[in-house]
Amino acid sequence: MSDHKYVTLQPSGDKIPLVGFGTARIPAAETEDVIYNAIKIGNRLIDGALLYANEPEVGKAVRRAIADGIVKREELFIVGKLWNTFHEKKHVKPIFQQTLDNYGLDYIDLYLIHFPLATEYVDPKEGLDFLKPNKEFKIIKAPLQETWRELEDLVDSGVVRNIGISNFNVQSTLDLLSYARIPPSVLEIEHHPYLQQRRLVNWAKSQGIHVIAYASFGNAVFEKFPPGTEHLENLMKHPVIVNIAKKHKRDVGQILLAWAVHHEVIVIPKTVKVERMKSNLDIDHIKLDDDDLQKIAKLEANARFNDFFDSTYGFDLPLFA
Repeated sequence: MSDHKYVTLQPSGDKIPLVGFGTARIPAAETEDVIYNAIKIGNRLIDGALLYANEPEVGKAVRRAIADGIVKREELFIVGKLWNTFHEKKHVKPIFQQTLDNYGLDYIDLYLIHFPLATEYVDPKEGLDFLKPNKEFKIIKAPLQETWRELEDLVDSGVVRNIGISNFNVQSTLDLLSYARIPPSVLEIEHHPYLQQRRLVNWAKSQGIHVIAYASFGNAVFEKFPPGTEHLENLMKHPVIVNIAKKHKRDVGQILLAWAVHHEVIVIPKTVKVERMKSNLDIDHIKLDDDDLQKIAKLEANARFNDFFDSTYGFDLPLFA
């Protein structure tokens, strides 16, 4: 691992950096160079997913960085995710193998269930989305217990080192824990000052589950906004965050990341700019004081930007209710 801070996952004992790099919404044509540069400047955690449609390019970057002597495979922490249309037990291992082949690796470090949502199978060659190609949204009966058994088999076979969940609430996680032979190591959730989810984060920690934050910059990374959130100021321009950044002589993005890491929440910011990559990694020495933390705590708005409304995703589903 790099010199940056990390936490230790259970039950494997593997170490995962507190600051990593996300791959969502990076165009495939740019991905290889972006990820290569991210690794070159010090990122060791790469958060990927089949949905992002750039796994092959992520894999090329990883293998190139290893071949160039920048990093060893065991120093990297590579993440993949199981998409909603592959929850049926017969689809889990074949689609995981596609992810592994896309990456061109012998194993990945973490495989997550992307959403606690099983939808009708669609051939991956037809594209990946929440909706079918005909724009139909169809939930199916695929017991999560069967899906999880398949993930446990992947761990047993050595092609996955850790398994986890994403976008789960406490209730769905409790159900999973009731039958999991290998418990989830990680819970990945939307997390930023407008959606701090303190009770969920603290509860996950109490269960030995580490939290990864996506959308650490809040509404600044979204183009469409769910009803009731449109009025919120761009988090990257919020006076509270801007003033704290000035106080510490840092940029706004660094403050938002340092705030999450202060709470031992892993962050995976994404950027295509090398200077911004360096800035996002350079947060180890930012020490937010009680006044900073209290001011940020008051920004809580219970504002979830990655939510399922007709206006944002083309269907309505209160998944997080």
